[in-house]
Amino acid sequence: MPLNAFIVEDNPAIRRSLDEALAELAGIRSLGHAGRVADAIAWLTDPANEWDLAIVDLLLEEGGSGLEVLRAMSGRDPARKVLVLTATANQHVREQCLALGSDGVFDKSMQTEALLEWCIALAGDRSPR
Repeated sequence: MPLNAFIVEDNPAIRRSLDEALAELAGIRSLGHAGRVADAIAWLTDPANEWDLAIVDLLLEEGGSGLEVLRAMSGRDPARKVLVLTATANQHVREQCLALGSDGVFDKSMQTEALLEWCIALAGDRSPR
Protein backbone atom coordinates (compact mmCIF):
# COMPACT_ATOMS: atom_id res chain seq x y z
CA MET A 1 0.00 0.00 0.00
CA PRO A 2 1.65 3.27 -1.05
CA LEU A 3 1.98 6.13 1.38
CA ASN A 4 -0.28 9.13 0.86
CA ALA A 5 1.07 12.67 0.97
CA PHE A 6 -0.42 16.14 1.06
CA ILE A 7 1.69 19.12 -0.02
CA VAL A 8 1.26 22.59 1.45
CA GLU A 9 3.08 24.81 -1.05
CA ASP A 10 1.98 27.93 -2.91
CA ASN A 11 4.33 27.55 -5.89
CA PRO A 12 2.75 25.31 -8.59
CA ALA A 13 6.11 24.37 -10.12
CA ILE A 14 7.49 23.20 -6.79
CA ARG A 15 4.27 21.27 -6.06
CA ARG A 16 4.48 19.46 -9.42
CA SER A 17 8.15 18.69 -8.89
CA LEU A 18 7.48 17.26 -5.42
CA ASP A 19 4.50 15.23 -6.68
CA GLU A 20 6.63 13.70 -9.43
CA ALA A 21 9.70 13.06 -7.29
CA LEU A 22 7.71 11.48 -4.44
CA ALA A 23 5.91 9.15 -6.86
CA GLU A 24 8.96 8.24 -8.92
CA LEU A 25 11.57 7.89 -6.19
CA ALA A 26 9.58 6.77 -3.15
CA GLY A 27 6.31 5.39 -4.53
CA ILE A 28 4.42 7.99 -2.47
CA ARG A 29 1.25 9.31 -4.05
CA SER A 30 0.11 12.86 -3.58
CA LEU A 31 -3.53 13.21 -2.57
CA GLY A 32 -3.55 16.93 -3.18
CA HIS A 33 -2.17 20.26 -2.19
CA ALA A 34 -2.99 23.66 -0.76
CA GLY A 35 -1.33 27.03 -1.05
CA ARG A 36 -3.34 28.75 1.67
CA VAL A 37 -3.25 28.11 5.41
CA ALA A 38 -7.02 27.71 5.81
CA ASP A 39 -7.24 25.17 2.96
CA ALA A 40 -4.30 23.18 4.32
CA ILE A 41 -5.68 23.07 7.85
CA ALA A 42 -9.16 22.14 6.66
CA TRP A 43 -7.85 19.23 4.60
CA LEU A 44 -5.22 17.92 7.01
CA THR A 45 -7.51 18.00 10.05
CA ASP A 46 -10.52 16.44 8.29
CA PRO A 47 -10.86 12.89 9.70
CA ALA A 48 -12.14 11.68 6.33
CA ASN A 49 -8.72 12.29 4.75
CA GLU A 50 -6.22 9.51 5.27
CA TRP A 51 -2.69 10.78 4.85
CA ASP A 52 0.70 9.57 6.01
CA LEU A 53 2.94 12.50 5.16
CA ALA A 54 2.52 16.27 4.90
CA ILE A 55 5.18 18.50 3.39
CA VAL A 56 4.69 22.10 4.51
CA ASP A 57 6.23 25.32 3.21
CA LEU A 58 6.38 28.19 5.68
CA LEU A 59 5.63 31.08 3.31
CA LEU A 60 2.16 30.63 1.85
CA GLU A 61 -0.41 32.59 -0.13
CA GLU A 62 -2.00 35.70 1.34
CA GLY A 63 0.86 36.15 3.80
CA GLY A 64 0.02 32.89 5.56
CA SER A 65 2.53 30.89 7.54
CA GLY A 66 3.10 27.17 7.56
CA LEU A 67 3.70 27.56 11.31
CA GLU A 68 -0.07 27.95 11.64
CA VAL A 69 -0.48 24.64 9.82
CA LEU A 70 1.99 22.98 12.20
CA ARG A 71 0.11 24.37 15.22
CA ALA A 72 -3.19 23.04 13.88
CA MET A 73 -1.72 19.53 13.57
CA SER A 74 -0.12 19.42 17.01
CA GLY A 75 -2.46 16.66 18.21
CA ARG A 76 -2.10 14.44 15.15
CA ASP A 77 -1.43 10.72 15.26
CA PRO A 78 2.38 10.40 15.62
CA ALA A 79 2.38 7.89 12.74
CA ARG A 80 1.51 10.81 10.47
CA LYS A 81 4.74 12.56 9.57
CA VAL A 82 5.13 16.26 8.85
CA LEU A 83 8.16 17.74 7.10
CA VAL A 84 8.90 21.40 6.50
CA LEU A 85 10.49 22.40 3.19
CA THR A 86 11.24 26.11 3.18
CA ALA A 87 13.61 28.76 1.91
CA THR A 88 13.83 30.21 5.43
CA ALA A 89 15.45 27.27 7.25
CA ASN A 90 17.76 29.07 9.68
CA GLN A 91 18.48 27.67 13.15
CA HIS A 92 15.69 29.64 14.85
CA VAL A 93 13.11 28.50 12.27
CA ARG A 94 14.28 24.89 12.60
CA GLU A 95 13.90 24.99 16.38
CA GLN A 96 10.46 26.59 16.09
CA CYS A 97 9.24 23.97 13.60
CA LEU A 98 10.56 21.07 15.67
CA ALA A 99 8.95 22.53 18.80
CA LEU A 100 5.63 22.62 16.93
CA GLY A 101 5.91 18.93 16.07
CA SER A 102 7.63 18.83 12.70
CA ASP A 103 9.52 15.59 12.07
CA GLY A 104 12.14 17.37 9.99
CA VAL A 105 13.06 20.73 8.47
CA PHE A 106 14.72 21.05 5.07
CA ASP A 107 16.05 24.04 3.15
CA LYS A 108 14.60 24.28 -0.38
CA SER A 109 17.82 25.54 -1.90
CA MET A 110 20.17 22.93 -0.47
CA GLN A 111 18.28 20.02 1.09
CA THR A 112 15.52 18.92 -1.29
CA GLU A 113 17.47 15.75 -2.03
CA ALA A 114 17.78 15.07 1.72
CA LEU A 115 14.01 15.50 2.08
CA LEU A 116 13.43 12.99 -0.71
CA GLU A 117 15.87 10.54 0.93
CA TRP A 118 13.91 10.93 4.20
CA CYS A 119 10.68 10.14 2.31
CA ILE A 120 12.25 7.12 0.57
CA ALA A 121 13.33 5.78 3.96
CA LEU A 122 9.85 6.37 5.38
CA ALA A 123 8.25 4.53 2.46
CA GLY A 124 10.73 1.68 2.90
CA ASP A 125 9.95 1.41 6.62
CA ARG A 126 6.24 1.08 5.90
CA SER A 127 6.52 -1.41 3.07
CA PRO A 128 5.10 -4.88 3.69
CA ARG A 129 7.82 -7.36 4.48
